[in-house]
Amino acid sequence: MSNLVTIFGGSGFLGRYIASRMAKQGWRVRVAVRHPNEALFVRTYGGVGQVEPVLANIRDEESTKKAIKGAKVVINCVGILLEGRRQKFQTVQVQGAERIANLSSIEGVERLVHISAIGADTNSKSISARTKGEGEKSILNAFPNTVILRPSLVFGVEDGFFNRFAAMSRMSPVLPLIGAETFFQPVYVDDVALAASSAAIGEVSNGIYELGGPDIETFRKLIERMLKVVRRKKLIINQPMIAAKILSYNLDMLQVISFNIFKNFIVTRDQVKQLALDNVVTNNVGTFVDFGITPKSMDVILESYLYQYRPYGQYTSIHESAGDN
Repeated sequence: MSNLVTIFGGSGFLGRYIASRMAKQGWRVRVAVRHPNEALFVRTYGGVGQVEPVLANIRDEESTKKAIKGAKVVINCVGILLEGRRQKFQTVQVQGAERIANLSSIEGVERLVHISAIGADTNSKSISARTKGEGEKSILNAFPNTVILRPSLVFGVEDGFFNRFAAMSRMSPVLPLIGAETFFQPVYVDDVALAASSAAIGEVSNGIYELGGPDIETFRKLIERMLKVVRRKKLIINQPMIAAKILSYNLDMLQVISFNIFKNFIVTRDQVKQLALDNVVTNNVGTFVDFGITPKSMDVILESYLYQYRPYGQYTSIHESAGDN
């Protein structure tokens, strides 16, 4: 019988790519998620019964233990960008991560791979970055045999970054940016998945690895690149940090006083703090070099999925060619 890997958050943006890669390598894959009925698509990644979604909530001891039981390797992809009524940074990124590590140790798991993020720091002013750092520390205390991956901004077909701004460009003549001069090192989702699967089968030593793509650009340059791909001209405006802080505070307070009826998906105070800091590989820890992976450039990937936001979609090139004649 093939080896079993449990992937927490295995139906998410990154998790599904990791699940697919582990299945292709012959592993049985247990995709541990809160809503398994919404993750049935992962079954198509392997043969009959090879990839199965199961119910697990990392805030719950019993379901987490059940999902881990019998696994040789555990991969944790769970993290949140925004807090909800129950999903809090502390409960998910610290307590949940620590629970997975503790139970993995108890259940005799051989290797643990944890997906964190560049910027994870126990001393960060950002709650998200701070809890990611605290989560890493708790994991290493409970399960020293861990590989921690810290990707920069992850992009790909299902991403919430380029897709979001490309969609905005279809409706708005202006794109306001917070932290326009902040640097990012975007990394392709499947390159991160390849690193995670390599770590899962023991191809690298335990430790922390920061993963960034070959391009380092400011937020403004990334949006300019996106606009070039979608063939649209828009005015990019840099929002002053003081204005961003005031806006995010008001939006956060509106969510509080509305008892979460209004959800602040626009920008939070915590996101403003993160956008003030560069998000690039520091070279103080491991990198893609240690995996023998050459990360793909944005130029290779963006054209393959952002074409849908062009004025004429997939027919834009034909329309442009006709206009030249």
